[in-house]
Amino acid sequence: MDDDELIDLVRELVSIPSVNPSLDGNGSGEAAIARHAADWLAVRGFEVWLIGRDQRRPSVLAIAAGSGERGGGTGRTLLLNGHLDTVGVDGYQGDPFDARIDGERMLGRGVYDMKSGAAAAMLAASRASAAGLRGDVVLTLVADEEFASTGTEDALAAIAERGISVDGAVVVEPTGSRLTVAHRGFAWFTLEITGRPAHGSQPELGIDAISHATEVLLALRALDAELAERPTHRFLPRSSVRVATIDAGTDAATVAAHARITIERRTLPGEMPAEVRRELEAAIAAAPPADGIRWTLTELVSRAAFETPTDAAIERVLSDAVQAVTGAAAERRGDPWWTDAGLLAEAGIPTVLHGVDGGGAHAPEEWVDLASVHALAAVLERAIRDFCA
Repeated sequence: MDDDELIDLVRELVSIPSVNPSLDGNGSGEAAIARHAADWLAVRGFEVWLIGRDQRRPSVLAIAAGSGERGGGTGRTLLLNGHLDTVGVDGYQGDPFDARIDGERMLGRGVYDMKSGAAAAMLAASRASAAGLRGDVVLTLVADEEFASTGTEDALAAIAERGISVDGAVVVEPTGSRLTVAHRGFAWFTLEITGRPAHGSQPELGIDAISHATEVLLALRALDAELAERPTHRFLPRSSVRVATIDAGTDAATVAAHARITIERRTLPGEMPAEVRRELEAAIAAAPPADGIRWTLTELVSRAAFETPTDAAIERVLSDAVQAVTGAAAERRGDPWWTDAGLLAEAGIPTVLHGVDGGGAHAPEEWVDLASVHALAAVLERAIRDFCA
């Protein structure tokens, strides 16, 4: 594989600012980088669409058709997924969009999370498909992963609309050159507690929302202790619940009529959103009641945990590709955070994460190990050839 072509592509992607506008109101580069990636793939023979519910923030869907299912044959279809948006650049050291090389590293915003992965996927798919495959290669290069994951949701909808059946997927998030086969899910809730205001000199005339919120905090702490006693996952930290924010009261002289608590619940594979909500409601209801207190629990967003099926062909093929390229057995791991792999798994697509080594994601200086970028491209090319054969 031509290292210069790969590194040049990484440079091009980093040089296009694509800060997620939901994180930075000045961000507007998602459309520019999507068009650049789409043009690059179209020149190399891919069928390409700019997709998405918001035309100002498109994602890329690209297909290199083989002689497989879309052509009437028996080849498998492989999906490569990566995101093109980045976090903000406030406080970044140096020019965040100048992908400069320092020894064995390249630095720049998004170079690690995850434009190196996107570049490796693009070049590997181009090289593998040009050599001829029975199966199709599908690329989804998406917007909005850093905030709400609408890009991957849009990509899955576009795939379904076109009648594409996907047999396996690789998400090229940075994994330290290991295979991520599981990660936790999460759910965020707001709890609104309503009491009755009164003058602070006569608290008996009011109903103190803060006092009841204190009981709820203790109940949530007890729930977290219960979660700590449950069976663990071989790759993942335990389930957890925590209070993220508290907002209550108006002034020192008034009994608080309102309290708002934001709750975060981190989940393991098999813990479903409906079950999580019921547990929280039970814990809140178990707090010692106060006459006149009312409360409402509202789900903000929930994403299920992810786990690669034990018999997934894509995990076996990717493991073999890592062994062939690096000479070492693939190391499997789990991640405590959530990724778009969760959405692919929910859509019934067996999925594995595999990406580069580096550091500084969401930090003042971001970097990627260049050797890992070359290795990722080689692993993906071999995996495509084997999976789609």
